Amino acid sequence: MTESLFRFAGGIGLFLLGMSLLTDGLKDFAGAWLRDQLARFTGTPLRAFFSGFWATLVVQSSSATTVAVVGFVSAGLLTFPQALGVLFGASLGTSATGWIVATIGLKFKLGLYLLPTLLVGVFLRLLGSGRQVFLGNALSGFALIFVGIDFMQWAMQSVTEQVDLGWLDNAGWWGDVLAVCLGIVLTILMQSSSAAVATALTAVSAGTIGFEHAAAVVIGSAIGTTVTGVLAAMRANVPARRTAMAHVVFNLSTGVLALVCLPWLLVLVGYLRRGLGWDEALGLAAFHTLFIGLGVLLFLPWVQSFARLIEWMVPDRGPVWTRHLDQAVRRVPSVAIAATDRALRETANSVCGELLVALTSGQWGKDPEAYQVTIREIQEYLEKLPVAADDSLIIQERLVQLHAIDHLSRLTARLLPPFTLQRVLADQSQRGLVTLCTRALQLTQQSLMVGSSEAELHELTELAEQLRRQREENRLSAIQDSAAGKRSPAATLQLLDAYRWLDRVAAHAARVGHYLNS
Repeated sequence: MTESLFRFAGGIGLFLLGMSLLTDGLKDFAGAWLRDQLARFTGTPLRAFFSGFWATLVVQSSSATTVAVVGFVSAGLLTFPQALGVLFGASLGTSATGWIVATIGLKFKLGLYLLPTLLVGVFLRLLGSGRQVFLGNALSGFALIFVGIDFMQWAMQSVTEQVDLGWLDNAGWWGDVLAVCLGIVLTILMQSSSAAVATALTAVSAGTIGFEHAAAVVIGSAIGTTVTGVLAAMRANVPARRTAMAHVVFNLSTGVLALVCLPWLLVLVGYLRRGLGWDEALGLAAFHTLFIGLGVLLFLPWVQSFARLIEWMVPDRGPVWTRHLDQAVRRVPSVAIAATDRALRETANSVCGELLVALTSGQWGKDPEAYQVTIREIQEYLEKLPVAADDSLIIQERLVQLHAIDHLSRLTARLLPPFTLQRVLADQSQRGLVTLCTRALQLTQQSLMVGSSEAELHELTELAEQLRRQREENRLSAIQDSAAGKRSPAATLQLLDAYRWLDRVAAHAARVGHYLNS
């Protein structure tokens, strides 16, 4: 008995390690594809659902898909209703693991024959470079999954001979509830619903547990998997917490519905098994897909209302400009870059708005220190991104954003103007400079929030250059007036400070708009 338990524990460990390596390997190997699919094919909730389903099917991890979704919502690439569609698709996609285990892992003893694949994968990890390492991880993980299943099967057959779980059949409805609780506990302990489902599959295949209670364990695994998301999102940003809450509500509602409808679902699966000649393992995989699919059918048509409910349950009360910078998303550099881009745009837009109010009404708003703190936080987030030396696209994006941060920091410093600026604003003869600066700020805001064409960006650059030339002309005229005794040297220097302030505001605003739209 002790040896069987040790083998079973080792089998679970090998299965979990294999899933982790396979997921990481495929995620890194097909990462660009995953990001493109999620960002490209999510126009409607239905398309978002299929996007999440296929992405999860490829990388074999709903967690990887969910992390990408959180980042896309933070970065503004997906709306929250679209993200929910992807989440529903990921939940259904993760049921594919059960089909793989039931059709291949339990029918064929692949663990022994895949050991050479494990060797190849290890060699690629140790001796390869770039994408070869990712492929090595995926191959090693794939082999370890089936080695782990072989261990679990062998151990479960021994447990069947020594442990009698027949009492569950006599417990009635409470037996199903206990089996659900067992599935929840297994998922929490192993931190993987796939491992809990694989355990149920091997148990029902070996005859250790009846089909009905194995189905209840699978329901429990779907409920238990939400705990990991809740724990991960406790200190995350608002999009992550909303995603976790949506995951909890969807899986919990689907699980409770499946438990209530369990007798009818078992009858339906029984018809499928008899009609198609499936064994109990395949029937259990079908049951998993069936009840998750039922939840999708109930939630997907009402995704907009569901999104509003989750947004009401998890309101956005965090910092306005840095709410997108989720630490978990930083593991996916392309998504994190999009999040920092949005944070920079919103911060710069707010700074430009403050400056426009000051120029048009003469009233000054926030202390620039609040903006400087935000900019430093964005900069630190950007600096900590894990960037590969050969990832030229991310390196270029990072370079562009660092340029934007430099100019935005200098623009923010102009929120403390020279006191003589009020004189310039009140002097009708100087309105040309003020008008040019105001127009530059307005064009910058437009470029930040709705984007700008090449012609509009060119106009912005020309405005900054025109203001620079006008400043030089006014500067020369002011110095000549001072030399002629029309203005004191002290007043002239103060006036030149005001000219310089207007010039620098327009110049830095133009550069921020240029870099964030290049």
